Parts: sequence; structure tokens; C-alpha cells
Amino acid sequence: MRTFPSRGSPRALLSVVVPCFDEEAVIGKIHRRLVVTLETVSDLEFELVYVDDGSRDATLDLLRGLRRADARVRVLALSRNFGHGMAVTAGLECAAGDVVAVIDADLQDPPEIIPEMLARWRAGADVAYGLRAERDGETRFKRWTASAFYRLLDRLADIPVPLDTGDFRLMDRAVVDAFLAMPERDRFVRGMVAWTGFRQEPVPYRRAARAAGESKYPFGKMLRLAIDGIASFSLVPLRLATWLGLLVSGLACAGIVYAVVLRLFTATWVSGWTSLLVAVLFLGGVQLLCLGVLGAYLGRIYGEVKRRPLYLVKERLGFPSTRPAAREEPADE
Repeated sequence: MRTFPSRGSPRALLSVVVPCFDEEAVIGKIHRRLVVTLETVSDLEFELVYVDDGSRDATLDLLRGLRRADARVRVLALSRNFGHGMAVTAGLECAAGDVVAVIDADLQDPPEIIPEMLARWRAGADVAYGLRAERDGETRFKRWTASAFYRLLDRLADIPVPLDTGDFRLMDRAVVDAFLAMPERDRFVRGMVAWTGFRQEPVPYRRAARAAGESKYPFGKMLRLAIDGIASFSLVPLRLATWLGLLVSGLACAGIVYAVVLRLFTATWVSGWTSLLVAVLFLGGVQLLCLGVLGAYLGRIYGEVKRRPLYLVKERLGFPSTRPAAREEPADE
């Protein structure tokens, strides 16, 4: 059970990080629902940290208006679209709360679940993550591919990653600090939080359809997210390339024995072009597959050694001047 400040002392602070990208149609709605929900939590102060991830519409202007109307609003505007994982990281680095929640702006994840997450936190959980028990407004294909990905990742990953979850979660400050200590660029947030360990508990909820606008994760981005998740937390693809190499070598040896037997004991030992074509195409495909797997891991190494900042900030509203504007990469020694 968590202890809270005594009477007369400052109350603990809850920070809610809301990454936004082209969400002008829902910014007002998510803000109203967050405020109504969080004002019912009497034992915590709260701040709302909106991160504009390079929006092309009026999202940033609306966030400026929210800041003028509500002193509890903080706005962090990135210089361009860096991606959801980077936006979440930027918000967490600027959040001052003793406990921090992350929720998307599209209202698919209901803010009304946050008090239940806080109850789990008060009871001793370090992380309370949203578990998507039902998913409204999604096609059967998307539900099936999402389910398949989570189960594949669970089998391949070196750590257990909860099934059917997104980045909607609430974390204790110790978990946030541990997350921010990880400097990698391919930031699969739900996997990184799972990697930290600590006590993590699910909070089931019904995921709603988007309140407005279009999904920011079409099939291409979902596929990239899946590749990032598997490559970041599993070496199985590299091991698979090794096993494929051994399998092909074994088949090649069997083919050599077969050719020698035909040459020694039959009159016609060249059986035609079909088998040769199949063998060449098969070997070429395996080689390209293995090169692709190696390239995926090599590309991540290349991205890390460049040591560029994870993101850049063009505007900050409502933050004390002592808070960091962006992660500073360690200097070369």
C-alpha cells in the first residue's frame, strides 16, 4: 500500500502525457474528459502534458488555447513528426509527476479508466496497463493481425510482453525513470516498460472506435511497429537465419549425394533444368531472407552509433525553465 503526504503537506502529482498528431477534431473532447475525470481524484494534483508530434493541422493552435485557459496544461511541440514512441518519450521526460499516465488523444482509450489504474497504484502496483478486452470500430483483419502479432511477440521475445495491450498505462516515478534511462532509438514503448520489471497489473477495458479522424497506424506502420518490437526484444530472427543456413547446407549435401549416385549407377544422370532452377531460386531466396534479417539488425546499430538527439523541441509552454527540452546524448569519450 502506498503512503501519501500527511495533512497540510503538498499533495502527490499525477502527470498525464498525451501524444498528439493531427488531432484537431478531438483535442477539445479529450481535454474535457480528462479534466472531468481527474478532478474527481481528490488526493492528487494533476498536470496535462500534451506533446504535439509535428501536426500539420490546427492541433498546436488548439493546444496553445488550452494552455491559456488552464494553468494545469503543458504543451511541448516537437520540430517535426518523430513518431509516437518519441513523442511519448518527450512527454515522460518533461512530466514532473510522482505517477505518470500515458494516453492517446483519439479517445479510443477512455480517460475514465485512469482512476482505476490509480487504485492499482495505491495498492502497490508499479505499472497498471490497459488490457484491451474488446475492440470496437476495427476491422476483422486488423483485430486478427493485432492478435497474431502479440502472440508471436510473446513467443519470440526474451521477456514476457503482455498480450493485447497498447501504450495506455499508468507508471510510478521509479518506472518512468528506469524507462528514460534506456537510450535506444527504436522505442517500442510497451516492450520497454515490460523490460523494466517491477510489479505490473492489467486493467481490462473496452476500447472504443475513434471519436473522429483517421487512424495514424495504417497497415504499413503497423507492420513496421511489429518489426521494431520483434527486433528490439528478440534474437530469434538471427537464430532462424542460422538454422535456415544449416537446413540449406543439409539439402545441398543430400543433392550432392543424389547426383553422385545418379552419375555412378545410371546411364542418364542429368535429369533436366527444372530441379536446377528450383534449387537456384530456393538458395537465392534463403540468402536474401538471411541478408534482410541481418540488415534489419545492422540498420538499428547504424541508427544508434550516429548518436543524434531522439527528438528536437521547437516550443514549450507552461514548463518551469529547469525542465529538460530534449534528451542530451552523452559525449564521445
